[in-house]
Amino acid sequence: MNTLNPTRMRTLALAAAAALAAGTVLVSNPASASATATTAVQAAKHHDAAPIVFGHRGASGYRPEHTLAAYDLAIQQGADYIEPDVVSTKDGVLVARHENEISGTTDVADRPEFAGRKTTKTIDGKALTGWFTEDFTLAELKTLRAKERIPGDRQANTAYDGLFQVPTLDEVLDLVDAKEAETGRTIGVAPETKHPTYFDSIGLSLEEPLAKSLKRHGLGGRNSAAVIQSFEVSNLKDLNRMVGTKLVQLIDFGGAPYDQVVAGTGVTNDYLVTDAGLRSIKKYADQVAPYKYYFIPRNADGTLGEATDLADRAERVGLPTVIWTMRAENKNLPTECRIGTDPIAIGDLGCEVGPYLDAGVDAFFTDHPDLGVAARDAWVTKQ
Repeated sequence: MNTLNPTRMRTLALAAAAALAAGTVLVSNPASASATATTAVQAAKHHDAAPIVFGHRGASGYRPEHTLAAYDLAIQQGADYIEPDVVSTKDGVLVARHENEISGTTDVADRPEFAGRKTTKTIDGKALTGWFTEDFTLAELKTLRAKERIPGDRQANTAYDGLFQVPTLDEVLDLVDAKEAETGRTIGVAPETKHPTYFDSIGLSLEEPLAKSLKRHGLGGRNSAAVIQSFEVSNLKDLNRMVGTKLVQLIDFGGAPYDQVVAGTGVTNDYLVTDAGLRSIKKYADQVAPYKYYFIPRNADGTLGEATDLADRAERVGLPTVIWTMRAENKNLPTECRIGTDPIAIGDLGCEVGPYLDAGVDAFFTDHPDLGVAARDAWVTKQ
């Protein structure tokens, strides 16, 4: 692969963002880049385009996650895509929260007017006690304020507690539209449906309003700069019939997709990363996003292990690969990538990112988009 100068490198990265959304890979040879675009299954090898950086829940390493401020900062830091997880309100509006239980991400526990809403529910087979988005109208939810979910790890983020509302999906998409107009960039969006089987069970299906919002914002087509993610299988199959937006099968490390547990199919996450499982995913989805340990496991001492052949096997099926999640705090990094002994100090994210890109993954999620972009760009310049 040719060495890229910084200007060329960023241009290719932006082109790659649109290419991955469209299910294509652009070749990096300057003589042929403008004329040649092939599907991933036809590509001769990985990384014919610069790997893609997803801002995980926005720039959640620097601002409370799933706030407009976090998404805005991720865009400023150069993320190719931002990721809003979506759940439903009582009145059927999609909002951006990592979970429908919101005591850890809002000030609801401190609001006496909502004390009676605290309850225990079973979500994906697990009992949870707290406050849930589906018990609030949008107007009620808008009176709450976001806070940092893991203040012990991200103490600086607590300075922003109480400043931001819970945004709707449409507000996130409005932000993207505004930032595209302001910057001239194409900014991808990667909504993830959270607990779709559960929301179906209470009559608040996520798929229909999600499809409508994406279409309203011009993101409902095959070539749009958007992808839809889910850890479940059946709702991706439903979405495949509803909208043209590219679909991504998320795969947790071990266990099984909850909809498959409910249906009793016996399909596990370990099965989904086999050749047969990847072929089954290709029938309804366009990309695959297994947890990063499926690509490079950790050794017993916390160092990176040997890379597997998962990226190569997925490529043969025609599925670009995405990994999650790259976090820069020492406690989240392999032992050899840590700087100093403070577990929440920032270590060397590029030290972890590089081996995964060497292993052939096409994109990665990160809580620290600026560091992720720098790691990706440094990797590209070395090729």
